[in-house]
Amino acid sequence: MKQTREYPVFTVTKKGTRWVEGGHPWIYAEEILSKSAEPENGALADAVSEGGKYLGTGLCSRESKIGLRLISRNANDRFDAAFWRRRIRYAWDYRKTVLDAEDLACCRVIFGEADGFPGLTVDRFSNILVTQTLSAGMERLKDRIFPLLLEVLREDGQDVRGIYERNDVAIRALEGLGQGKGWYGPEHPESVITEICENGVKYAVDVENGQKTGFFLDQKYNRRAVARLARGRRVLDCFTHTGSFALNAAKGGAAHVTAVDVSESAIAMAEENARRNGLEANMDFVAADVFELLPTLKKGDYDFIILDPPAFTKSRKTVGRAEKGYKEINLRALRALPRGGYFATASCSRFMPSELFEKMLRSAALDAGVELRQIEARQQAPDHPILWNVPETDYLKFYIFQVV
Repeated sequence: MKQTREYPVFTVTKKGTRWVEGGHPWIYAEEILSKSAEPENGALADAVSEGGKYLGTGLCSRESKIGLRLISRNANDRFDAAFWRRRIRYAWDYRKTVLDAEDLACCRVIFGEADGFPGLTVDRFSNILVTQTLSAGMERLKDRIFPLLLEVLREDGQDVRGIYERNDVAIRALEGLGQGKGWYGPEHPESVITEICENGVKYAVDVENGQKTGFFLDQKYNRRAVARLARGRRVLDCFTHTGSFALNAAKGGAAHVTAVDVSESAIAMAEENARRNGLEANMDFVAADVFELLPTLKKGDYDFIILDPPAFTKSRKTVGRAEKGYKEINLRALRALPRGGYFATASCSRFMPSELFEKMLRSAALDAGVELRQIEARQQAPDHPILWNVPETDYLKFYIFQVV
């Protein structure tokens, strides 16, 4: 057994040990047999097997079902500023490798467990970093990590002027954390609204009031794929939010684009983004319930329909109900498309695995009396990396078909 440091030691069940040795960084509270001491919420602790084998060191939670989130399996690591600086540098170097250079100004810089920062999300929107801190451990460490984030990016020549915290999410309560939002520290721009450019399309991003961190970055290359197919077509973008798929289709040369969302404020933002890009001439914007709108369409009104709905399920308990919702919306879209039309459909719920989503699509196509010719099966952009040993990091499904 390794000589433990000053950290409390958590002894883990055989089941928990197999889980960790399989590569997953979470140790559930029910798999912790004993603790040599009870650390403060978010503090460091070592994990060992029943036989005393060192499994890793992690950040504990006294409130969550996840009792320990491992940050290292190396017994020689010291978790000082140099450790976190290396980890930030590694995450940033990865983005510089896998993204196009122009996309570095709006990208996910840190994606939680996939980058070794369990419970921390950091998105970059031009000169602002937006964070969500969803674990007690990251909350405890943010005063060390956040200044290092600014330091590493600025050393690389990136113009980053402040950090805005979006901790206005209920899930923080599971970690014993309160909610709130605002600038971190005294250094920041005057405005919470900034402009980004993605795939050549400009957007105003309200980091204070926008959904999640202000803008959905994970679909950036899926939007580009849609733009390639949109030229000359009549496009319906359902659940448009601030218009990202619709604007990419319009910029790609669509004959006409209709953007639909149930939220009137989202539609207003989408219209403003269209004007920002000079694309409003061949676009219209409709505030409507997509489920109600699709059955009113005549077959052939549109020859390209895009479905990018919000997550229909956020837990395993509601997967069955969500599958029915996904099938209904996809069925209605397929019935509205002519033969030879194009269809893009997505699910952003990690509780809807690819196998179940594909099963649903086959059923919807059968009921619609059509066949689907797959063009592409895609996932989230690579700045949202997927760890194969951590299935929670694999959440976005995106398919493009021709209806035949």
